[in-house]
Amino acid sequence: MRLSGKTIGFALAGSHCTLEEAIDPIYRLQEEGADIVPIVSNTILTTETRFGTPEKWLSAIRKATGKEPLKSIPEVEPLGPQKLVDCVVICPCTGTTMAKLANAITDSPVLMAAKAEIRNSRPVVLAITSNDILGMNARNLGTLLNSKHVYFVPFGHSKPIVRKPLRWCLRCPPWRTEGRACECRRLPTGRNEGT
Repeated sequence: MRLSGKTIGFALAGSHCTLEEAIDPIYRLQEEGADIVPIVSNTILTTETRFGTPEKWLSAIRKATGKEPLKSIPEVEPLGPQKLVDCVVICPCTGTTMAKLANAITDSPVLMAAKAEIRNSRPVVLAITSNDILGMNARNLGTLLNSKHVYFVPFGHSKPIVRKPLRWCLRCPPWRTEGRACECRRLPTGRNEGT
């Protein structure tokens, strides 16, 4: 179990259409031995969409982790000073979350967790689910690509055949790359899905 002894803050932002897909990495990280601290954005707590209600998502997170998600800035704030997590994974990471992180706006539990990790020189992994990543949000992407301690699940732009699955956030824990960017390679699935 390669993540034994590691505590990961798993933060879910409000990309409602990808929340179902984002739950799977929680289980997989735990199978690798990680202890998960779930964190949710205000949007997940308050917004009902065609993809589900806030209670549906909170229940799924509770079931996956056996824990109550952290839901407020005061609940998340101690993660920084007390260094309670080894890494924060934001999965899914919306374009709004990415833009706010790039511009040092800390107005949600997810952003507070990320800010705390970066301040402590610890890794933050972003699994981006934005449709405008290379459009209006390109400036923010550029800022974060050049930021220390920020890592990305491989991503593409508005072309589902090349968008990497959120489960790729399991491929390269930053603490094992010694500060280098990782090269995530796709495992064969037996289907031709693009590269």
